[in-house]
Amino acid sequence: MISNPLVFAATSDIAGRTRGKAFPVLELDKRLKRGIGWTPTNVMITCFDAIAPSPFGSLGDLLLIPDPEARVEVDFADGGLVEHFMLGDITDLDGRPWDCCTRSILKAALERLRSCGGIQLVSAFEHEFQMLDAGEVLPDAYSLRGFTRRRQLGEALMAALAQAGLTPDTFMKEFGPNQYEVTNGPAQGHRSADQAVILRELTRMAAQRCGEQVTFAPILDPTSVGNGVHIHMSFLDGNGSPATYDENDPFGMSKLTGSFIAGVLKYLDSIVALTAPSDISYLRLTPNRWSAAYNNLGFRDREASVRICPTTSADPEKIARQYNFEYRAADAAASPHLALASILNAGAQGIEDGLPTPQVTQENLSVLSEAQLSDRGYKRLPQSLEEALLRFEQNDVVTRWFPDGFASIYTAHKRAEIAHLSDRTVKERCAAYSKVY
Repeated sequence: MISNPLVFAATSDIAGRTRGKAFPVLELDKRLKRGIGWTPTNVMITCFDAIAPSPFGSLGDLLLIPDPEARVEVDFADGGLVEHFMLGDITDLDGRPWDCCTRSILKAALERLRSCGGIQLVSAFEHEFQMLDAGEVLPDAYSLRGFTRRRQLGEALMAALAQAGLTPDTFMKEFGPNQYEVTNGPAQGHRSADQAVILRELTRMAAQRCGEQVTFAPILDPTSVGNGVHIHMSFLDGNGSPATYDENDPFGMSKLTGSFIAGVLKYLDSIVALTAPSDISYLRLTPNRWSAAYNNLGFRDREASVRICPTTSADPEKIARQYNFEYRAADAAASPHLALASILNAGAQGIEDGLPTPQVTQENLSVLSEAQLSDRGYKRLPQSLEEALLRFEQNDVVTRWFPDGFASIYTAHKRAEIAHLSDRTVKERCAAYSKVY
């Protein structure tokens, strides 16, 4: 069959979807300069392909400009087409970043972090997903048999990640029914969010090549486990040296790290609307799910919203390079760029305000009363998307981190998503999201 090879230019939008347009590869040099046309109201397309009430209407024009450093070209060597796509930035016609471009919002947050702390971010996204229509569910948590059933997918995915310029790390059978986890190595700046988008899309592509379907939906069954996204973070100073660790702190946090995490915890209940942004995300963010339910920092505690991760050395220099913490109140309904930007802005606020290092928990907070939690400064995270949206839009500090008008656009978008599901049962809502993510 005749063919004019195409490349897809993409953005990760506020619905957490990878959308864009394709054009002939022969026009790539031109498109790197001039981009492709984009429409403001596209930002109001929900994950269910309905258009939320739009302040833009049918007016306006934008450009989606692909980034050659975020180019993916993967040949699965199975006789099928080569997968070819690029991530990019949305700008106005004069080249200025558009206020609702998630990638540009993240770049601004990274610049704020550099300005207030003199540091650059190193981060990685850890993903859980489940197989759809996978037939019989076997008791295979963490088992060799469970891995072997999806070995072809795992090996194809690892090869695809390497071709795309990522660093493949692990692939494993997770605890849940037909649930797996895939991780990749860290990257600096906005590249880790780019890589999270690339990993999700290549996982879907690899599964399709293996005759299967996967979903990163936050939860498929309210009585079972959910699928989280854990964002690991550490810092480098202006000389490229580790800046996250201090061997004199009981839990290893540098003063800057402590202030950053304190900011995240202070504003966590107001940013979770952007990091766990689906109607069903809050079924997962409950106590005793190895998820996140309170605004606490835990030491090697998988129930904490922010966790200090283990290191595997006794050498202080090696510990400093390994030392990191992870944000656990996130899932794949969120754009990686917008989720990371929200966390970084909260942390930067903590640094700017000189917040003290928070207390570290090593206990089950769910057994404490509300009065006990309040006395210790802990809050239960929102228990619905609507509650999370209210906390977001009513927090003037948080909404000021984003461009003018962004908060109202985001909340209108998400409330349209909620309305789309208003007449459905919890199980039907889970099923609807399973087809999206």
